[in-house]
Amino acid sequence: MGHYVVRPGPRLEGSVPIGGAKNSVLKLMAATLLAEGTHRLRNVPHIADVEIMCDLLVSMGVDVKRDPDGAGLSITRFSDVTPEAPYELVERMRASIVVLGPLLGAFGQARVSMPGGDDFGSRPIDLHLQGLEALGAEFSFAHGTIEARAAELLGTRVLLEFPSVGATENLLMAAVLAKGTTVIDNAAREPEIADLAAFLNRMGARVVGAGTSTIEVEGVHELSPVEHEVIPDRVEAATFLAAVGIAGGEILLEGARSDHMDMLLQKLGEMGLRTSPTGSGLWASSSGRLSSVDVSTLPYPGVATDYKPVLVAMLSLADGVGIVTENLFADRFRYVAELVRMGADIRIQGHHAVVRGVERLSGAPVKAPDIRAGAALVLAGLGAEGETVVTDSEHVERGYEDFAGKLRSIGADVTLSRTPA
Repeated sequence: MGHYVVRPGPRLEGSVPIGGAKNSVLKLMAATLLAEGTHRLRNVPHIADVEIMCDLLVSMGVDVKRDPDGAGLSITRFSDVTPEAPYELVERMRASIVVLGPLLGAFGQARVSMPGGDDFGSRPIDLHLQGLEALGAEFSFAHGTIEARAAELLGTRVLLEFPSVGATENLLMAAVLAKGTTVIDNAAREPEIADLAAFLNRMGARVVGAGTSTIEVEGVHELSPVEHEVIPDRVEAATFLAAVGIAGGEILLEGARSDHMDMLLQKLGEMGLRTSPTGSGLWASSSGRLSSVDVSTLPYPGVATDYKPVLVAMLSLADGVGIVTENLFADRFRYVAELVRMGADIRIQGHHAVVRGVERLSGAPVKAPDIRAGAALVLAGLGAEGETVVTDSEHVERGYEDFAGKLRSIGADVTLSRTPA
């Protein structure tokens, strides 16, 4: 347990490195279950969720080691694997459910506890199970655990009711070793899907169309271990863009890819934040108060729901009124009460938040309810008078490597303390 102490400071200046994508690396780690041998992943962030996934793989009999330089992982999958994901690990991270597809593909069986992770409304895994059933898997449920078996997975056409990222990933990893051709229609289009497909293709899979709404997978008999570099984290990049939008200044996000954030950058541009891609990343500058805009979350290439908390923090200090609509998850406005404690003028109406910007927030003790909301509360402290203390830092540390340190490196007055708040 820890807490962030945030005080307003000068305009932000300098450069900050953007680490590997949390929402990609966890799935790549799961995909190593598909091939015996040693895989190497580079650009792996030091975050709690990676450590949880390491523990999960180790519990199955996989060997996981950090490289000496700290920038990568060596993951060795042996022939003897226990295809079981225990509750004490799965309940800490919802992304653990993506071991279901590769375990079925490689071993024809899996025993996985129902997932936990961030609590912002119901996120059923029905689409995962329906898609895998179409490939030939059979499921039973007892005592909060999914028992899965498949004598043989057979390629087929799967039409997803919603372009679920997790369902697309599970289907993709199961289909690469299935017999015949699988077509996933209405597939998720996120950059992380394309990164997973690139990893699988390096292993010897035959996947085309990743990054579009139709993915075709021709099953192969076996895969081989490979090396792969994880794409940069677009949500971390968005968080630092919001930081400079709130505090003002000029920064360079090293390694960030603007082509993964087109819709977000368009919205930020409407608010008055200037950005430009560079040879080494993304430049951003902000001066003066931002303008309010309306925002709706949508599947990629729309504005990601993970961006929304930092956008709400920005709108809390912008000039005008912005309406933020959440189209993906119920109850993902739970952090708004914490912003209101800081003086934000926000009213929730169903799945809409009406945000009337104020010139300055007021520092207060607040609590981080999840990864992105916790980061947003830290950023809100940059635009508040006095001191803001954000407790339950472990949520933020699940998705951000040295968040306080990176903010300090560009001039923010933010510290992480392990002593009682």
